[in-house]
Amino acid sequence: MKLSATSIFLALAYASTLVLANTYSLSSSIIGSQFLSAFTFQAISDPTHGFVTYVSESDAQSAGLVSSTSSSFRMGADHTSVLSASGAGRKSVRIQSNDEYNTHVAVFNVNHMPEGCGTWPALWEVGGDWPSGGEIDIVEGVNNVSPNQVTLHTGPGCSIPASGVSQYGTTLGTDCDANDNNNSGCGVRSPDANSYGPAFNANGGGYYAMERTSAAIKVWFWARDSPNIPAALSSGASSIDTSGWGEPTANFPNTDCNIDNSFGPQNIIINLTFCGDWAGNSNVYAASGCPSTCNAYVAANPSAFANAYFDFASLKIYE
Repeated sequence: MKLSATSIFLALAYASTLVLANTYSLSSSIIGSQFLSAFTFQAISDPTHGFVTYVSESDAQSAGLVSSTSSSFRMGADHTSVLSASGAGRKSVRIQSNDEYNTHVAVFNVNHMPEGCGTWPALWEVGGDWPSGGEIDIVEGVNNVSPNQVTLHTGPGCSIPASGVSQYGTTLGTDCDANDNNNSGCGVRSPDANSYGPAFNANGGGYYAMERTSAAIKVWFWARDSPNIPAALSSGASSIDTSGWGEPTANFPNTDCNIDNSFGPQNIIINLTFCGDWAGNSNVYAASGCPSTCNAYVAANPSAFANAYFDFASLKIYE
């Protein structure tokens, strides 16, 4: 059979698309004080009902809750004020990216994450009109309990397979619908003890990467001393190819979830709250081995939160 020139061109174009499917170019490199221009501070009431007071950029700077050098950006919580457990929550920071993203890879090079009883730090992405625009929790945990948990929250009609998925982590729930199961979402627990909290910090941090395409949402973690960190990440390359990154910690395929329909353009959010719906749940808090009750402990022990801060070496976005 003789192929037409048009057929040959289309075949080559399709083959080229397959080759480039996992290749991305650097669109944004955020380091140090660039976080202040790339993100907006959200001085809002905490949607998760935490014992927290999110402050404005000017208040965060004057209180020393944010700082930067040429190679790092730090944001955290007040660790000097004794509070009333029935009053306003501990001052902290929540920031949202000014840009929105669809198909992309976000790479967080993190030196340190918040730790302490009552803490609930998160690195995540969220779309408009929650939950219809979707939510991707890349790093999340509470009360120093390792390891990390990666979770999706969506509107109706999105779930993930219970088994048979190529991933390193363990699937915790398959129904992603935020309207079901008290908004527990569909989650994957990392097998790496040093992927969260004090163990993560003691090991010098590491890299988190999230890839979102129409076919799947994937999250990888590499500890700081891992020999498997992709060279393109450690060198800050201008392009990456995720096909050589190996099995991800979490893999959410589109087999039972139309990703394009369930996830709209999303902003990146970085925040630290205290207590609230998860960390402050009485059963969760007690099981973590933390003292007193969550609000009472967070209010009365400011020095316990000297290490309740994020320190980022960089955030790089590839599209």
